Amino acid sequence: MSAVTSVMTLRLAGPFQSWGSSSRFARRTTERAPTKSGVVGLLAAAQGRDRSADVADLAALRFAVRLDQPGTRVRDYQTAHHADTDKSMPVSERFYLSDAVFVAAVEGDADLIDALHTAVRSPVYLPFLGRRSCPPSRPLDLRVHRTGGLWRALETEPWQASTWVQRRREHEHRVELEVIADLPAGEGPGESVRDRPISFDPRHRRYGLRTVRSRAVTVPNPQGKSPGTSRRAFVPPKHDPMGPLED
Repeated sequence: MSAVTSVMTLRLAGPFQSWGSSSRFARRTTERAPTKSGVVGLLAAAQGRDRSADVADLAALRFAVRLDQPGTRVRDYQTAHHADTDKSMPVSERFYLSDAVFVAAVEGDADLIDALHTAVRSPVYLPFLGRRSCPPSRPLDLRVHRTGGLWRALETEPWQASTWVQRRREHEHRVELEVIADLPAGEGPGESVRDRPISFDPRHRRYGLRTVRSRAVTVPNPQGKSPGTSRRAFVPPKHDPMGPLED
């Protein structure tokens, strides 16, 4: 391992995401932003690690997530029948974030970050955004930042929100975005959350506490315009769901 650190930024965007940290039984909730355990699990899967494999090196990465497009929290009711008896199973509640976009950043040893970047670009197991039913809608990898550290990466990474969201705030040349980040020991009080992965082994999943703090970063709005200027209304491209089947 090298003594040099790097930062990898990931774009987490999809129709639905669900990042649970305290889901139990028939009620499956979601946090308002990606959890460290969820992103570490995504990285471990990309590398092809078994669920019982040691993930201490990934859990030790410094982690932060920027809320580029918070999305909308939605609730879904799901029913099921037992495969053998056809008996109705309890109704379950599943919560999701709809139409959300986040930028996650992990900082650590440069060799490990490079290996993770390679894995994300060519994953062994397909990535998902918290649950298997939540695939990403865009490529995950953004870039590897060689200098500047975690906060510099989040301050310089372009705003990843959808064009229509950016145009809603076109009167702002720069926008303020919330960041939830690991708080290093000795840097003051923060909030404790139980989403630091210790083991993903399905026989005994274990998660520890980590301390986080929220702060804001300001980034340019690509759709910002000067007062008094006009812009043609945004017309979304036509969507033809049968097009790919015509070849």
